[in-house]
Amino acid sequence: MKVIKNYLYNAGYQILNMLLPLITVPYIARVLGAHNVGINEYTNSWVTFFYLMGQMGITLYGNREIAYHRDDIFQRSKTFWEIESLQVLTISLSLIAYLTAVLLFSTTFKYYFLMQGLWIIATGVDVSWYFMGLENFKVTVVRNALVKLASVVLIFTFVKSTADLSIYILILGGSQLIGNLTLWPYLRGNITWVPIHQWRPFKHFYPSLLLFIPTITTQVYLVLNRIMLGHMATQADLGNFGQSDKIVKFVLAIVTATGTVMLPHVANQFAKGDVKGVRNSLYASFDFVSSISIPMMFGLMAISHQFAPWFLGSGFQMSGDIMFIESPVIVFIAWSNVTGTQYLMPVNRVKEFTTSVTIGAVSNIVFNIFLISAWGANGAALATVGSEFLVTAAQMVMIRKTISRRKMFRETWKYLVAGMIMFLVVYRINETIQMTISNLILEVAVGVFMYLTMLFVLRASILAKAKQMLNKNKS
Repeated sequence: MKVIKNYLYNAGYQILNMLLPLITVPYIARVLGAHNVGINEYTNSWVTFFYLMGQMGITLYGNREIAYHRDDIFQRSKTFWEIESLQVLTISLSLIAYLTAVLLFSTTFKYYFLMQGLWIIATGVDVSWYFMGLENFKVTVVRNALVKLASVVLIFTFVKSTADLSIYILILGGSQLIGNLTLWPYLRGNITWVPIHQWRPFKHFYPSLLLFIPTITTQVYLVLNRIMLGHMATQADLGNFGQSDKIVKFVLAIVTATGTVMLPHVANQFAKGDVKGVRNSLYASFDFVSSISIPMMFGLMAISHQFAPWFLGSGFQMSGDIMFIESPVIVFIAWSNVTGTQYLMPVNRVKEFTTSVTIGAVSNIVFNIFLISAWGANGAALATVGSEFLVTAAQMVMIRKTISRRKMFRETWKYLVAGMIMFLVVYRINETIQMTISNLILEVAVGVFMYLTMLFVLRASILAKAKQMLNKNKS
């Protein structure tokens, strides 16, 4: 039950994390326009590389290490102080490198680049990995929710025209910094002070560096699309891609919330030698994410063409095509999140995880070179789908000797059949009626009804599992 509650907390936080920007997206798209939105996407893409370099793999590594030492408060506290001191040092070096690069080499958007630096500072004080390692997700959800809501109020209050792009960037970076700082008071009572002379921060450098490699390579093909689009196409193309990508990632966040929850849970099982428990957790998680990611993919594809211009504005017509093309990544990333984040990482098979995401990064660069030049933003979306498919395929090959793939995919065909029938119905409705808020609710309701009905007809086991879970809650 703890895992279920943590999933709900983390899913809630991930939804909030994506939902609040989505609430502001139609407003920002209309007020700033596709060009200025593209500038924010471009400059933020570059700062992302720098704060990831400074953070290394500490978010994943710290999460796992805290989970390993969860039951020993001294070792847990010592691990926290060592990892956080290492993070502060590496982030400081990254900030210096970033500011040097901006001041010496940036000419076009130097002012905006400097303001984006807030994200690097925010990363240095991020201790969410500690609470994730304890499987205490309530703390991060409640505190950050208040800050996120405040940022929405600030955006609607102060961002009024195309001249307010700098204010928008400051609000986003500042809210991230404040949100991370508000977690620190909750450390009181969770950790004890360990004298500095007992700290050994650099012993964590190499293992976190090993996790940094898959982290940075993963971000290469998540961010590289924006950077290459910024160079090879227009800022308007980049704005369209960035906004449609936000919508896809909002849907994806609901699914991948399981990864953050299951990593410390599986790591703790692995540390105790519970191999059977690790495998059972994997099978259950894979079946769950398949059952929700597949209908979400088909549902988004069904409504994308009318939804994008209605939601974002007339200047974002091409976003509908981008969303349609990119939607399959919802399933591919959901699957690789289970095999990679929930299995390979917590059982310390980091080299295999690194290899898989490196394949994705390299293939994404190659795909982008040819596809962006041919089809612009649509090509970038197609490159994302192709690279994510290769990551998932590589991880499936890597786990073949320890995990039964037949058992993992046993029920998947039922979700695909139910999802395709749902798609045909909703797509037809979407093409015949005008997009409004009431019609959108209608389409979602019809889609949910059709999908659940087909699962019932096909006797999908996920329904029995859900019913059993509800009965446990009642008892």
